[in-house]
Amino acid sequence: MESLKTVMQGVAVELVISRTYSLSMRMSLRYEPADPYVVRAVFFADTGGPVEWVLGRDLLADALTGSAGCGDVRVWPGVAPGDQAMYIVLGSSAGTALLEVPVRDVRTFLEDTEALVPRGTESGHIDWEPELANLFAKG
Repeated sequence: MESLKTVMQGVAVELVISRTYSLSMRMSLRYEPADPYVVRAVFFADTGGPVEWVLGRDLLADALTGSAGCGDVRVWPGVAPGDQAMYIVLGSSAGTALLEVPVRDVRTFLEDTEALVPRGTESGHIDWEPELANLFAKG
């Protein structure tokens, strides 16, 4: 299988604490064509170590124009005229986080991933032999 480059982008985000207070954080987005359906988002705060979430690439793309996701991950674009943000809610047993993310950074990142693997062609980039071997090994 042909190896394609990895797309990475750092993004400055805000962890929304309340209507009047937020905490600046860094988020690193990573896309690997060998795992073409997902985007890995790693969040870095001044306290604690990095936290990684696996997000669907289609989920992020769909959220550029409307609400997407349910359950632990929900994403939507800003609704105010001229709003340059999108919002990501991540939930787990440890709690829930609301993140404000610059939409232009996500859009640029997704455009770069689609230049490597256009939407709808993802399955052609998966090396199915190891996947099937792993599945059959589990019985």
